[in-house]
Amino acid sequence: MRHGKKINHLGRKAGHRAALLSNMASSLILNKRITTTVAKAKALRKYVEPLLTKAKDDTTHSRRTVFSYLQNKESVKTLFGEVASKIADRPGGYTRIIKLADTRVGDNAEMCLIELVDFNTLYTKDGAVKKAKTRRSRRAGKKAEETEGAATEAAAAEPAAEAKEEKKPKRAAKPKKEKE
Repeated sequence: MRHGKKINHLGRKAGHRAALLSNMASSLILNKRITTTVAKAKALRKYVEPLLTKAKDDTTHSRRTVFSYLQNKESVKTLFGEVASKIADRPGGYTRIIKLADTRVGDNAEMCLIELVDFNTLYTKDGAVKKAKTRRSRRAGKKAEETEGAATEAAAAEPAAEAKEEKKPKRAAKPKKEKE
């Protein structure tokens, strides 16, 4: 029984597995998508998503922590520069695994494509505009009161302008004579 054994060892010793995942994570960050087996992709997702979350906070400590996992300066630079700016407002789920129909020729392993979600332009709509992040709170803050005040002042100014236009005398229509 494998109770509580969540990690897939991928048929490798710990050092080899760490090197494999580190190299695959670096390749994923630099190339934005890679083709691999389903088992490796699932293990890579668990490995790389915490690193992507850590990249949102660009501090020296987080850079050093990520570098200790990746061991590649170029991928760290790309992660904290290009990738972090795209995933800044995403709350998680940075990778997507797409299973491919064909299998590997040598051992018939299931193949898949793992990619960074924000870098795939096929699934994004051209006319889509990102909504601003809204926070719901029990009481309105000062900013909300200021915008409401400005809106009411603008609304009050518009009817006053319309009232001035309406005060101009209009020609009275002459009553038509009825035919008897």
